[in-house]
Amino acid sequence: MLISLRNKILQNLVVTTPKLLAIPSQFVPFSVQQKCLHSIISSIFKEAIEDGDLAFLEGKWLKVTVTDLKLTWFISFDQHIIVKDKTTHTDVSFSATMNDLILVAGRKEDPDTLFFQRRLNIQGDTELGLEVKNLLDNIEFDQLSPLIEKMIVTLSDLVKIGVTKQALPNTEALNIKI
Repeated sequence: MLISLRNKILQNLVVTTPKLLAIPSQFVPFSVQQKCLHSIISSIFKEAIEDGDLAFLEGKWLKVTVTDLKLTWFISFDQHIIVKDKTTHTDVSFSATMNDLILVAGRKEDPDTLFFQRRLNIQGDTELGLEVKNLLDNIEFDQLSPLIEKMIVTLSDLVKIGVTKQALPNTEALNIKI
């Protein structure tokens, strides 16, 4: 009974959180979004930037949309990460819900699986989209601070359980309290 109740609470939380965040997210100034995204992307892809692995994005624009939050960013690379709120041209676009993007970030779902389930939409330059997808597949957690890594893993574990309606595992194993 208690596990069933915890499962329902978690499932409702996973489903309703994006809806609750949709309105306030519209009021976050783009300059704040830009600074946060730039910092996050630069941190996650620090090694890839240093190794020149983002050169394929030079002069190209990636559009990323979090559909349920109604947030869109345009990302490019020219010696450093560029994040804009508008551009006149998009080479490839990725769109998904907040929960699906969390699952990809935490490696709980493969981008290919989400694509074939029509939960990750990729449009535009196929070759560029494949390079971006491969870059996402190769994210190394060891480049992140232990706190950020733990946060991503825990959040993606919770989302995975919530969206799949699995039985909630021992919360002690996740190091969370519900």
